[in-house]
Amino acid sequence: MEANIVQELALEHVDVVVVGGGPAGLAAAVELHKRGITHVVVLEREKQLGGILRQCIHDGFGLTRFQTTLSGPEYAQRFIREAEELGIRCITNASVVEITPDKVVTAATRAGLRRWKAKAVVLSMGCRERTRGALGIPGERPAGVFTAGVAQAYINLYNRMPAKEVVILGSGDIGMIMARRLTLEGARVHGVFEVQPYPSGLPRNIQQCLEDYDIPLYLSHTVTDIHGGSRLTGVTVSQVDEKGTPIPGTEREYPCDTLILSVGLLPENELSQEAGVELDGRTRGAVVDEHYQTSVEGIFAAGNVLHVHDLVDFVSLEAERLADWTARYVREGTLPPCPLDVQAGNGVGHTIPQKISGTEDVRLSLRVRAPFRDGSIVVRQNGREVVRKPMKKALPAEMIWLEIPADRLDRQGDLEVCAEW
Repeated sequence: MEANIVQELALEHVDVVVVGGGPAGLAAAVELHKRGITHVVVLEREKQLGGILRQCIHDGFGLTRFQTTLSGPEYAQRFIREAEELGIRCITNASVVEITPDKVVTAATRAGLRRWKAKAVVLSMGCRERTRGALGIPGERPAGVFTAGVAQAYINLYNRMPAKEVVILGSGDIGMIMARRLTLEGARVHGVFEVQPYPSGLPRNIQQCLEDYDIPLYLSHTVTDIHGGSRLTGVTVSQVDEKGTPIPGTEREYPCDTLILSVGLLPENELSQEAGVELDGRTRGAVVDEHYQTSVEGIFAAGNVLHVHDLVDFVSLEAERLADWTARYVREGTLPPCPLDVQAGNGVGHTIPQKISGTEDVRLSLRVRAPFRDGSIVVRQNGREVVRKPMKKALPAEMIWLEIPADRLDRQGDLEVCAEW
């Protein structure tokens, strides 16, 4: 018995372990192979590759990455097919249980516990939805309260209709897409209620999923009570003030059998924390430098585990850039230092990366805190304006990309990124 356990836990040495077989992990693995790093293993906890894309049967994916419109499964299949053609080793039903700072990855597989010793680790675990527990909505605890992704899985993966009379809390993209999907399947969606004074999803989804189907969107509203015994019978919705506090006297009852929550996504970083990776309090993802390397040398992160993206195309493109630097790290064993901090200033929610070298051209990705028109995103260093990007409009729902040439940077002095309007 002891010999079997030792054999199961024997270390297999590889160049790179990719944790997560969704769009980020697959894109990284394929790009690594193209750059000559062929001893790669992808670990995916689900029984199939593709991540969340498997249940996203609507189109609109791939316009940036492939210059054509694809469904989620079609988009994922392009990377899955390429990984298969390249002979990249992908292990499904493999739940990673530990990543150590010295890059030993342990996973529970159908063959038992297995361990890999890697020269580099790529974190691409994606994100998860906020639940009712994170919101603290008072009331009963009946059946019929789902996150948008769970409701989507019921319909698109398991062919089960979870609702007839629906209220949706939160105007995230998945919630709006589910408003349309449920309507097409015969449910009645009473409305989408958003606590912020502006939508949290993309404008195209507001148009295509709500307005085209006459589904009302109520801003500055939230659910303040849940009713029902064994099954949900209704919810109370209230208007909120500028601080998000419910306004007494504005309550309205909505009879329904289902409440769908689309109230934000959180990067899956429990494994990252156990590996000693420093997290950013704003993104809930890792603090990374311009090489997508975390605070633990040789551990890299990209995709929704790093920061939540608006388009999957950007996830794949980011992972491919990560793969370029990861390949260099595997070959050389080190990367240039990144001593300069990038700080999110007025009006900016976060920036990626948070650290740069100052010697290389760098691309920043960021989100603004609130919508604005006719303004700019400005980068300053040592009191000097480095880059200014005029913006006709900026929305928190949309990622903003900003190119910073190295010849405009000083070799010392942190950067601050601000929104001005």
